[in-house]
Amino acid sequence: MKKYAFNEITLMQYILAIHGMQVGIGVFQLPRLLAEKAGTDGWISLFIGWLVALAVSLVIIRVMKYYPEGTILELLSHYFGRWAGKLGALVFCAYFFYFFFIVVVRAVLFLKLWILPQTPDAMIMVLFLIPSYLIVPGGVRILGRYAELVFYMALWLPFFYLLPLSVSHHWLHLLPVLKTDWKTIMETSLSTIVSFLGFETAFFLYPFLQKKQSASKGMIVANILTMIVYLGVTLICFVFFSPDEITRYNEPTLSVLKVTELRFVERMEIVFLAFYLFILSTTTMPMMYLTIFCSNWLFGTKAIRRHFLVVAAVVIAYVVFYVPTFPQSDKSQKIFGNIALYLIVGFPFALWFVLWMKTRFTRRKLA
Repeated sequence: MKKYAFNEITLMQYILAIHGMQVGIGVFQLPRLLAEKAGTDGWISLFIGWLVALAVSLVIIRVMKYYPEGTILELLSHYFGRWAGKLGALVFCAYFFYFFFIVVVRAVLFLKLWILPQTPDAMIMVLFLIPSYLIVPGGVRILGRYAELVFYMALWLPFFYLLPLSVSHHWLHLLPVLKTDWKTIMETSLSTIVSFLGFETAFFLYPFLQKKQSASKGMIVANILTMIVYLGVTLICFVFFSPDEITRYNEPTLSVLKVTELRFVERMEIVFLAFYLFILSTTTMPMMYLTIFCSNWLFGTKAIRRHFLVVAAVVIAYVVFYVPTFPQSDKSQKIFGNIALYLIVGFPFALWFVLWMKTRFTRRKLA
């Protein structure tokens, strides 16, 4: 009997759950970061980073095929022993908590800066966590349905960016192509991989997928959707702002919307950011759930709501006693990015090689 049969998700939910976890707060700063490092050739770095992220994603699927009815934690326990599974649960619990923490704190900073400047950080955090408390305990199936709902609700958001282009755009900003050397482009591509993080959740979503034979196709589609979003936003910002001007804006993705207004809406970026909170929730909620999933697996419990309250208390206490700032958030993001490059990019390849050698040796021994 399948261990996770009661919580299975469809291929579409699998695709949109991964896509939702990839598209988070990074989209606000991505055009500026690319322009600072590689100029308007940053879109090439983005494409290279996407190829690397896609390759790692497919390796993760290959790894999970060694133990299709369990998560990465069951796989580690099955092949390397119980303590390997416990260590994996501890590492992934810390990783997903750090991921959740960075995204939710950054979201609070954005809300305070753009929409609610007079509201206390703790109040914003509590308001942000209340919907999570209602949805996260429902499990993977509910999160998959929620990601699907938000995706269809957000299909109209890209049309926001057609309005700034109608005001001003200069395609010559993209020319000449490859004015930056390849070394700089390749170095920049390493930092873009972090923007595609979220695909590693396939380590945990794979056993919940109904049609596991389509897991690789689903992963490819999810990464393509994310690439379309990032590339579209980046190119729009590049042709709207001049190469020097774009580096002056911390969040050019939002600043580009300031030039447009309608008769009934004066600040379009506020409307966009308010609705974008739904998209952010498709990142924070799964990360919260996976943090709780790993902690429950580590301690052998099923106390989802209790663990949720513990995690929520930690992040609320942080914003109460240690007021977050953008420089501190940037530093935390940089540290997390360095950790993720080693853990999420290096670990799947190393594990795949070890499992391949282990199974090959076992077959020879049986023969």
